[in-house]
Amino acid sequence: MTLEGMLIARGEKDLLLLPRMANRHGLVAGATGTGKTVTLQVMAERFSRIGVPVFVADVKGDLAGVSQAGASNPKIEERVARLELGAHPFEGSPVAFWDIFGERGHPVRTTVSDMGPLLLSRLLNLNDVQSGVLTLVFRIADDAGLLLLDFKDLRAMAQYAGDHAGEFETEYGRISPASIGTIQRGLMTLEDQGADRFFGEPGLDLGDLMQTDGAGRGVVNILAADKLMLTPRAYSTFLLWLMAELFERLPEVGDQDKPRLVFFFDEAHLLFADAPKALMEKIEQVVRLIRSKGVGVYFVTQNPIDIPDVVLGQLGNRVQHALRAFTPRDQKAVRSAAETFRQNPKVDVATEITALGTGEALVSFLDEKGYPGVVERAWVLPPMSRIGPITPAERQAIVQSSVVYGHYEKAVDRESAYEMLRAKAEREAAAEAQARAEERARRETPYGYPYPPPPPGRTRAPQPYPGYPPAPRRAPGRSRDTLMEAMAKSAARSVGTNLGRQIFRGVLGSILGGKR
Repeated sequence: MTLEGMLIARGEKDLLLLPRMANRHGLVAGATGTGKTVTLQVMAERFSRIGVPVFVADVKGDLAGVSQAGASNPKIEERVARLELGAHPFEGSPVAFWDIFGERGHPVRTTVSDMGPLLLSRLLNLNDVQSGVLTLVFRIADDAGLLLLDFKDLRAMAQYAGDHAGEFETEYGRISPASIGTIQRGLMTLEDQGADRFFGEPGLDLGDLMQTDGAGRGVVNILAADKLMLTPRAYSTFLLWLMAELFERLPEVGDQDKPRLVFFFDEAHLLFADAPKALMEKIEQVVRLIRSKGVGVYFVTQNPIDIPDVVLGQLGNRVQHALRAFTPRDQKAVRSAAETFRQNPKVDVATEITALGTGEALVSFLDEKGYPGVVERAWVLPPMSRIGPITPAERQAIVQSSVVYGHYEKAVDRESAYEMLRAKAEREAAAEAQARAEERARRETPYGYPYPPPPPGRTRAPQPYPGYPPAPRRAPGRSRDTLMEAMAKSAARSVGTNLGRQIFRGVLGSILGGKR
């Protein structure tokens, strides 16, 4: 059964976002204070009501109100009357809170291996050479069967690769000590910022982001990102990792009546800022193909020109709030936004885009055939939930009542690269200490042999040097020569020597023809 369109805004006609076309991605753009956050809240409510789970990052801390029923106030009453909505119900949506730091929601973790060297290189702000060395570290760990789960695993593996760089050079390539030092410094900096808490186990199960409540409404997963936004590179890398995980792990489902999950990427310009070519290619691939996994991605940013053209061309559902044209860059954004809409003869986009009021927008959604609708100037509906933050007590009550409470709160540290490398180092140190002790004992023993000690009160006789021929012994019973016998023997040897010398000279002379 085809679901009816979700009413998001109303102008001269109702502007409906079709669930069947919601996985074709979208864009919510506009200057600060023009109503982007409320638009995001309204869209999240509508998706939840038709049973579609939502993931959204709360960068300012004011999206948590979607969990509570709203209340009437003069501004909402004025909007309801303007749009002729009649009775406007107030209700909250089922919500699950998440937080990388584990302070304002369920902890979010992944392993270093799942993050991979490409995204970690961006997180560490490495250049191409340093990124290549980090890739080698991952490859060495994989080949050695060493699990990289958390930061201490990666630091231990980087140190091991640097210490044994000469052994790995012929097989993997050169591992520069300078690059290893840069990687280690980057990891230490991230640890100081608390980002190391994102790495470890249990890792996030994507199925926990795609839940519905007892009434069939999709759960709105809200990431507390106000603290994470203090490190924009970590924020954008985390959301990109999550989007890539959805792309790689979810099965193909094709076109369905509604998405399996809708992913809102707030402050999307951070994703593309200073992104290397390899990363940009990855982003483009994910955005282009993830819709076949049943996931819709909606980028929320200030200027459309923050989004690369190759990605912007994939965003069929658009809500454009007011833009300011104070600078040449702002004027370029106005022209770009005006040119990308399907034109409406009744709407001068280039003029009206700078005159929109708060909560007012230029809207174009895809029709049943997937064609962009004609742009319309319209007012976004008021939300049914509370606008603004909630109290800490309200947040804590929602966290503790969640079906996943208690699973992610306790970290698990199983044996991995750090423990295995430490055990190996301890074994090598023990073997080296034993070898040194044996060498010291050998040097301290006389002649290098451990002879037994002499009996008490006696000194041990000198032992012959190993391998030296023993002195000849006299035949038993023979007495030592007297002084006269020794002198006679010496004289006989002298006479024999002189006689032999004369005979030798005589023979040599006759041979050479000399005189006799």
